[in-house]
Amino acid sequence: MIEDRIAADYKEAMKARDEVRTRTLSFLRSELKYCAIDKKKDRLEDADAVGVVKKLIKQRQESIEQFQKGGRQDLVDKEAAELSVLKTYVPQALSEAELAAAVEAVAAETGASGMKDMGRVMKEVLARTEGRADSKMLSDIVRKRLGGAS
Repeated sequence: MIEDRIAADYKEAMKARDEVRTRTLSFLRSELKYCAIDKKKDRLEDADAVGVVKKLIKQRQESIEQFQKGGRQDLVDKEAAELSVLKTYVPQALSEAELAAAVEAVAAETGASGMKDMGRVMKEVLARTEGRADSKMLSDIVRKRLGGAS
């Protein structure tokens, strides 16, 4: 389970005195615990844990953007280091080409012909890719595919 892996990595980071990994994994463990409490469970399913990690990744990415706009390179570096630690706990994302192929297949199977079918195509592609698709990239690809078809 992903929580066990995170706990083991946290212990290793503490032993190695890796400050960035220790701080990041400590925060991640805390967020996982809060999520488990919200769901009234002792342990999270792997899918829920990956969801928490993805949420934290998105927060880091947004923070990096804001800090870059503000000219705070020191904070950009800190967030980027934490981001690289968090990314090790999510499945490898699909490339744009792989995502485009999945969208094309789903659009052909469902007979999607316009923007009104976007939700149906998005839902099916997300289900098939098992959370490995970047939602923003997927949305752009579906928009291009369906916008051009109508």
